[in-house]
Amino acid sequence: MEKTLVATGKTIDLAIESALAQLGLDRDSVSVQVLQQAKGGFLGLGAQPAKVQVTYEAPDEVPAAPKVALSSASRKPKPAAPKVPEAPKPVPKPEMPKAPEAPKQAAPKPTEAPKAPEAPKQRPPKAPRQPKPEAPKAPAAPKEYAPAPEGSVEEKIERFIKGLLEHMDSNAVPHCWKESGSTYRVDLVGEDLGYLIGRRGDTLDAIQHLCNYAVNRDVEGHIRVNVDAEAYRQKREESLRRYARKKAQQVLKARRRTTLEPMNAYERHVIHAALQDMENITTHSTGVEPNRCVVIEYVR
Repeated sequence: MEKTLVATGKTIDLAIESALAQLGLDRDSVSVQVLQQAKGGFLGLGAQPAKVQVTYEAPDEVPAAPKVALSSASRKPKPAAPKVPEAPKPVPKPEMPKAPEAPKQAAPKPTEAPKAPEAPKQRPPKAPRQPKPEAPKAPAAPKEYAPAPEGSVEEKIERFIKGLLEHMDSNAVPHCWKESGSTYRVDLVGEDLGYLIGRRGDTLDAIQHLCNYAVNRDVEGHIRVNVDAEAYRQKREESLRRYARKKAQQVLKARRRTTLEPMNAYERHVIHAALQDMENITTHSTGVEPNRCVVIEYVR
């Protein structure tokens, strides 16, 4: 049942708070209707407070049951029912006293001998595992190099690279031999060879380029010199082949071309050779040195 309450205050909020305080309710339990805005008047004259009407739900009142007035006739006492005489109770016969029974004696239980406490089971201690002795790895035998013949191309290459390494403050020793035709191979042997390899073989490529230029300056024909250290070239080739096959599989799956990162001519040649027999794949180079790249493309 809805009820309303009108409250006043200096402001609308104060009027609402006054109504809520009187009802003992919160703001969410009532609905408010503003009946009159507060007016300040002029110099305090004609001021009017804010007036609000708060509507709230009140529990329904249960009407009291009307009292029925009893008539004088209904107030007369009812006639008492006649009492029926009770039958005489039979006299109980005297019982003969029973002879007392002999108390029963419980038979003594045979005493059990106390059990001896069981000794705790002891497991034999496990023998500690002994690590298997590892067979010592035999150190790799150092590679043996034949000395370069005096006055040969091999000696000329070793002499040039040795002087170049001395200017680089390196104690590495070059060993040169002829692979096939006009191709020669040089291995750099020593410590701190990572300094001579450089980032992704940049320093090694520079040594190889300078050596090829110096050797071919006064020689008829063309001599090719491949410089390596710690088998870096072989490891790099294997890594490039895996990288090329992985990228080619992605191109086949997406049927879109992809451009690899910039590489030198030697590394680009490895990529081309690794993918030349792969179906639906073709490769070509694009760009200008030193930013020339390999493009792997899908073809039907």
